[in-house]
Amino acid sequence: MTASDPFGRYRALLVTRGLRVTPQRLLVVQTINEADHHLTAEEISTRIREHFPAIHQGTVYRTLESLREAGLISESHLGDRSAVYELIGTQTHHHLVCDHCGNITEIDDAPLERLRAELAAQNGFRARTEHIAIFGLCQHCATVLGHTSETALEADTL
Repeated sequence: MTASDPFGRYRALLVTRGLRVTPQRLLVVQTINEADHHLTAEEISTRIREHFPAIHQGTVYRTLESLREAGLISESHLGDRSAVYELIGTQTHHHLVCDHCGNITEIDDAPLERLRAELAAQNGFRARTEHIAIFGLCQHCATVLGHTSETALEADTL
């Protein structure tokens, strides 16, 4: 981004994905990109309306849908809350979501690369794993609740 075009990077992202550059798309992409965590559609709308009060919630939802369909953002369901959105970057990652405290930990794609390879080798199946949430207990909650890997395995077989 340059001083003369603060949205230059976002414009390039939209054009690369074959999308028409609109103020709404620029604002949504910028808001998602500048967030320090995954945002819900409502959070995106709220942040945009702080500076542009006239933008409608429906516009944000339609914009999110077009950005998702173009492969520019991902939509994830991380537990009980609404879907969250983030820009799809060069590093594929996934989420470990704690059922007890709601903590979300990002992990890289390496474990799923092995799973995809094994599924292909054993079943001829080509799995799409662009963005996955795995639910369970984080290390802290497992310790506090007295769960060990053995008790977790026993619970899974019931």
